[in-house]
Amino acid sequence: MPEPLELRVLMIAPQPFFEARGAPFCVYQHIRALTALGYAVDLVTYPIGKSVRLPGLRIFRAPSIPFIHSVKPGPSLAKIPLDIVLFLTVLLRLRRRKYAFIHTHEESGLMGAALSRLFGCQHLYYMHSDLSQVVASSEFTQMTWVIWCVEVVQRFMIRKADAVIAFYPEIVKSAQAVAPGKAIYQILPPAVDEELPVANSSDVERLRLDLLLGNGPVLLYTGTLESYQGIDLLIRCVPSILAAHPAARFVIAGGKAGQVQKLQQLAGEWGVADIIRFVGQRPLEEMPVFMALADILLSPRSKGTHTPLKLYTYLRCGKPILATNIQAHTQILTPEIALLVPPTPQGLAEGAIELLNDKRLAELLGTRARQVFEERYSWAAFLEKNRQVYTQVMGPALTPVGQQADASTHAH
Repeated sequence: MPEPLELRVLMIAPQPFFEARGAPFCVYQHIRALTALGYAVDLVTYPIGKSVRLPGLRIFRAPSIPFIHSVKPGPSLAKIPLDIVLFLTVLLRLRRRKYAFIHTHEESGLMGAALSRLFGCQHLYYMHSDLSQVVASSEFTQMTWVIWCVEVVQRFMIRKADAVIAFYPEIVKSAQAVAPGKAIYQILPPAVDEELPVANSSDVERLRLDLLLGNGPVLLYTGTLESYQGIDLLIRCVPSILAAHPAARFVIAGGKAGQVQKLQQLAGEWGVADIIRFVGQRPLEEMPVFMALADILLSPRSKGTHTPLKLYTYLRCGKPILATNIQAHTQILTPEIALLVPPTPQGLAEGAIELLNDKRLAELLGTRARQVFEERYSWAAFLEKNRQVYTQVMGPALTPVGQQADASTHAH
């Protein structure tokens, strides 16, 4: 017997799923919340990514496209053909069965706007970011007419959705300005590593030895290595920090091989290649050890308004955070829980030296950060907010997900 329509959601995610980076993490967390609350999810996504298993989740992948084996974060030409085959896969799924609800992420909101009307579904749009600003701040294009077109499409997606979930305060304001009176909810993401066990001291010491970090302080960055992340600013600030703290070492976790190579070259030009450890992309399971190793957590992002997901993990760690004073950070971080500095090499250097010199300040910031995380960004807080929103948008789930007939994960 098929499950009740009210329980099964068709979700569209135009990302590699699963891949350890911001947007796929957000998709995963909202699926976890839906299934934990008793709803079931059919996810239609790219043919790229690692399979995951969650009770109540079924994954339907779009057909593979020759020569496209990866997708970088942000806008790219590769996403155009991928989104076309994704749309056709969604259309096929809708023709095969009836859904009461379509949930869409990022640019797939355009698919939801069209298909929800055609197939009589309610449409919930997850607004990760302001897409026009993402395009404008990326290296994809600087053509004003393209950015204008993206802005027009985004306005259309917001206005045609039955409800919107916005991921950051500034996005809520943007959506409300576009569609006054629209049901727009703010749900901030939780830390991606909250379920992982705390690192033990022997693993931390082994990592320190493996990376040849010595006994000095460790400054850690985790995340992608796209140009807007400001890693070039970080590299340029290292000589000034070393002048005050010669034993300091830097660990940069994340990025693809080509990005790492370019930044290693830059580090060599600045004479700090032996001070910075580029460890590449690391499994999520290793993150607690890296976080425990760090004395300072870094987010040197140079531009943009999209708040990095790593901030929630940083807050959870209870370590001092050094971040640039830009909107991407200040939507979440305040001077009470992080040291905010100008997005320049000098600003980063002065901030790092201040935290290394003032142990009391560093400890206070870390303690406050952990408290704020527990109050606002824990999994329990995230799940409760989702429960409130989904009950309003879809009504309560009718059957616990564990009792549904098909709880396996499929890849097609």
